[in-house]
Formats: sequence, structure tokens, C-alpha cells
Amino acid sequence: MGRDMTTGNPFKLIVFFTLPMLIGNIFQQFYSMADTFIVSQTLGMDALAAVGSTGSITFLILGMAIGLTAGLAVITAQRFGKKDEAALRRSLGVSIIITGIVSLIITLIATLNTRNILEWMQTPPEIIDQAYDYLVIIFTGIGATVFFNFLSNILRAIGDSQTPLIFLIVTSILNIILDYLFILGFGMNVAGAGYATIISQLIASLLCLLYIRKRVRILRVRKQDWTLDWSEYSEHLRIGLPYGFQYSIIAVGSIAVQITLNQLGALSVAAYTAASKIDQLLTMPLPAFGVTMSTYAAQNFGAQKFERIKQGMRAGLKITLSYAIVIGILLFFSGRFLSGFFVNDYNEAVLELTEQFFKIQAPFYSFLALVFLLRHTIQGLGNSFAPTLAGVMELSARIFGALTLSHYFGFNGAIMANPLAWISAVIPLTLSYVYTQRLLMKQPNKTALWLSLGSKKVLRAVK
Repeated sequence: MGRDMTTGNPFKLIVFFTLPMLIGNIFQQFYSMADTFIVSQTLGMDALAAVGSTGSITFLILGMAIGLTAGLAVITAQRFGKKDEAALRRSLGVSIIITGIVSLIITLIATLNTRNILEWMQTPPEIIDQAYDYLVIIFTGIGATVFFNFLSNILRAIGDSQTPLIFLIVTSILNIILDYLFILGFGMNVAGAGYATIISQLIASLLCLLYIRKRVRILRVRKQDWTLDWSEYSEHLRIGLPYGFQYSIIAVGSIAVQITLNQLGALSVAAYTAASKIDQLLTMPLPAFGVTMSTYAAQNFGAQKFERIKQGMRAGLKITLSYAIVIGILLFFSGRFLSGFFVNDYNEAVLELTEQFFKIQAPFYSFLALVFLLRHTIQGLGNSFAPTLAGVMELSARIFGALTLSHYFGFNGAIMANPLAWISAVIPLTLSYVYTQRLLMKQPNKTALWLSLGSKKVLRAVK
């Protein structure tokens, strides 16, 4: 069931809320890595590069919808903090309609343009057919992936991070089993990995929905909870769309990096794919703590406990910065060795590039930690402008690194795009958080009204 984060020790609440999400993320990465491991070891480096080359575009397409659902859950968390159950269920009904419409539109656009997208990204000719086989299946199953993330975000909004973990574990194990069945048993090549992923996500969605209907009374949407009140849709879209846009512009930067890697050849794509798997595995606690801070900030904002938000931020900073320093040191010295698990026959040329990846990126993980912590906290307060601005700055820096620095430094230049992006995003996020907190301490009611309605005119009007 849900957890009220407006009372109790902030440090303990943040840690214990994050742990189930972290374990879930590990399982999620585990079956993603299983795809990569099985593909690389059984189908070869071209197949690995084909699957890896789709990562950025998948993030762009899915990120928009998944980011939207995360934003919608912020309003749910705020209303949970206010203890307003009727408004919470009304929020859920509106969110379901928005999520369904967006998922359908994105699915149609993506599936009809898959080949064109890969060609636009200058996917190497030797891997484009396999990339298409994998990507078109992933796009077809967008609805399952989005709704599982939506339902998981709603449960977390009311303080339940344990139930999504259970469903993630089940679906992760199922995904691995289906990987072996489809790829090795049925000889379906990279398409098998795609089918395994969407079938697993579909089952997870159904399990999550069944659990909510049977066990979570507060989330049972009734006939009167469905509304056509445009003010409700406007409020949800005001938070949800910038969230989704933010994910998308970050993904555009990743696509710029991917295009650069594609131009450098399949060897660079394979190296980046292998190194990224290790990077994603060890940095996954950072976004998990970010999601926790979004829920924590939203609930306390709804309850108007603004001092607790500051206390939670202090706790989050201690945890995430300490962790970022530790993994930075680990990957700086051991990144090449760890990447070897995803490189067939320990290809020396690929491993040399993975080592360069971590030598450049690992010293900057503290900035990545700050990005996740600050961005999600600010979003939990209902401020969508600053995170969007940070996303634009992050995008600009990543494109500059990918397209300009790679011209002079090759693979190393493409990798420099990530640290540049993190540093660029931290600046507006830090300024926004400090400014908002000062306003909340000096003029709590006026500032809260401004954030909840998203208009500076409101703040001026009530002065």
C-alpha cells in the first residue's frame, strides 16, 4: 500500500523508498543486459551494434510518453499529500485518458516511419536491416511499455515503490527466458529480443493493473471520476508535457551522439553499446533517488511542509554525491575490464575504446547526480520551466560535443558530449532550486499558489 512521506525521518524515508526502485532497476537492466549478452555472444558484433544503434531513438520515442506519465504522477502525489482522495482519483482518470491517446499517436507515427528514422540516423548499411527488425517490434509494443511505467509511477506517487518491484522481477525473469526461447530456440535473431521485451512488458502491465483493481482502494476509478473538465486536463498537461518534452530533448542529444558514432563505424557503435551497459548499470541508483525526490517533494508540497523538502534535499545530496564519487573511481580504473563481459572474444580494438569512454566520463558523475536530484525535486514542486530550460542547455551542449568535438577528437570527442551536457544542466537547476526555496521560506502561500498554477501573474496578483 501507499506510504505517507510527509512525516518521519527524511533520510530513512528516502533510502527505504528508493531501495525497491533500485532493485527493480537492477532487474530491468539485468534483462536489458541479457538481451545484449545473448545477442553479442550468439549473433555477433554486427547484431550487437544493430540493437545498440536503436537505443537513442527508442529513448526519444518512448521517453516522450514515459516522461509524460512521470509528470502526470506528480499531480497524483501532490493530491495524495493533501489527503484529497476524490481529487486524486479524478487525476488518475484524466491521466489514463491522456496516456492512452498519446501512446496511440506515438505508436502509429513510430511504426510507420521506422525505416526512414534509421536511414536519417545514418545507420551503417551492414546493420540497418537487423536494427529495423528489432526496432519495429519495440515500436509496436509502445503501449505496453508506457502503461506499465504509468501504473508504476502512480503507485510510487502514493508512496508504494515495492509493488512495481515485484512485477519487474517477474517480467525480468520472463524476458530472459523468452530471449533464449526466441533467439536460440526459434532462431529469430534480433527480432526475438524485441518480442521478448514487449511480451514481458505487456504481462507486467496486466499484473500491475490487476493488483490496483484488487488491492488499492484509493486508486479505483469510479464513474464520477471520469471528467471532461478542461481545467483538469490543462493542469495535467502543464506538468506532464514539459516532463515528456524534457525526456525527448535529452534523447535528441543522445541521437546526435549516435549519429556521430554511426559515422565512425560499427566498431565505435559496439564499443559505446558495451560501455553504456556498464555505465547504465552502475549509475542507475542516481535516477532512482531522483524519482524518490520527486515523490517526496510533491507529497510534502501538497501538505505544505516546505521545510521538510529542504531536509530531504540535504539527505539526498549526501547519499547521491557519495555514491557518484565511488562509482567514478571504480569505473575510471576498471571500466575496460567490466566492458569485456559484453565484447565477443575480448576484441582489443573495442575494449580500447571502452576504456577511453570511462577515462573521460567517470570523473563527472557527481554532476550527473546533481542533475537527477535537482531536476526531480523541482518537478515535484510543480515547476516545469527550469527543468525544461536545463534540458535545452543539456541538448545544446551534447550536440556541440557530438558534432563539433568528434570532428577533432573522433570517438573521444563524442564521449565528451555527456559531461558537457551534465555541467550545462546543473547550472539552471541549481539557481532555480535555490530561488524557489527562498521564496517558499519567505512567502510560502503565495509561492505555492504560483507553482501550482504555473503563472508568475498569480504571484504578483496576490502580493
